[in-house]
Amino acid sequence: MSADLASTVTQIAQRARAASLVLAIAPTAAKDAALLRLAELLEKKSAELLAANHRDLAAPDAALLPAAQRDRLTLTEKRLAQLAESVRQVVALPDPVGNILEDITRPNGLRLRKVRVPIGVVGIIYEARPNVTIDCAILCLKSGNAAILRGGSECFHTNMALAALVQEALAHAQLPADAVQLIPTTDRAALTTLLKLDTLIHCIIPRGGESLIRFVAQNSTIPVIKHYTGICFVYADRDADLAMAEKIVLNAKVSRPGVCNAAEQLLVHRDIAKKFLPQAARALLAQKVQLRCDPASAAILDHEKLSFTPATEADYRTEFLDLILAVRVVDSLDTAIATINRDSSAHSDAIVTTDEAAAQKFLAGVDSATVFWNASTRFHDGFEFGLGAEIGISTDRLHARGPMGLNELCSHKWLVTGTGQVRG
Repeated sequence: MSADLASTVTQIAQRARAASLVLAIAPTAAKDAALLRLAELLEKKSAELLAANHRDLAAPDAALLPAAQRDRLTLTEKRLAQLAESVRQVVALPDPVGNILEDITRPNGLRLRKVRVPIGVVGIIYEARPNVTIDCAILCLKSGNAAILRGGSECFHTNMALAALVQEALAHAQLPADAVQLIPTTDRAALTTLLKLDTLIHCIIPRGGESLIRFVAQNSTIPVIKHYTGICFVYADRDADLAMAEKIVLNAKVSRPGVCNAAEQLLVHRDIAKKFLPQAARALLAQKVQLRCDPASAAILDHEKLSFTPATEADYRTEFLDLILAVRVVDSLDTAIATINRDSSAHSDAIVTTDEAAAQKFLAGVDSATVFWNASTRFHDGFEFGLGAEIGISTDRLHARGPMGLNELCSHKWLVTGTGQVRG
């Protein structure tokens, strides 16, 4: 790695740290003014953004991407409008900075207040998801954090164009433009340098494939909040409403198969399998979903002359990110819970049932970041949860779990007020 590149990355981090100290005490009105300006710019300059995105899509490497990954890379007028709306939703959210979490007065008269404060400088490392550039920038800005963004090479030009708009919006609100910076190179060596700057950067959040996240976790001297994979399950219980179950499975798998909250696994209770599986399979096959079946589900589909592929053991623990669904028949609710806890990635798992007792047992027993009853896993999303956007979905347990919105981007500190007390 060249000394110049290491110096460039270090200077970015130094500027981000300086900007974070300004942003940490910036008034809500100034932060919201920057966000509103950004929403306007996303709409006003959509043609420029789409042109930059087209440049990325036209690259030779982009043509080799699977359809689902290429879809994640693509911006459209509709998606830009959704991004602008997500910015405005964040404006409407309360500012978490300064919220009092605890207020205690000790017997000696000392008053202790535990208040929310920004983490400081957050590094976000992500792959072909240009919307992440905006989501992370706006959430860090509103929560008073400086952000250093390092996007994938697949959407480099798109990310540069989006980051330029964020900096323009910050300057418009008289906030430091260095509060959001994009690493201006796709050289992997820049990432290696970034991950060692633990005196300047306080948290790293990787978003992307498992190999990227493992690389970051293994090479960082900075605390990492991880989201490894989205191996998400839908379980159709013995008392499921079959029409509802079909609708949920179809939505969870087909609506956007390349995202982390898409269903990759279907479990069906044996008591309903002969009735439910053929109707669900027909709906899924009509959407070109490949079904990878265990022997029990394969026998049912074979009897109905429906297409399937015999599953391998690896299929039961795979994030396909494609129109592929692994299917298994289970004998009980307990087996379904145990199977999910063993094979899922603790991201998003759902039960479809009319039996409230079974649902409550599933909700309590499945050890995942978000567990659903009679709803699609596709709702595991910061925007859908009313957080405005998310900086990621954490499958960790410290310090955040599930969608990371404004509150999850804050730490806390104690403010202690006395009247001259000294400790004996």
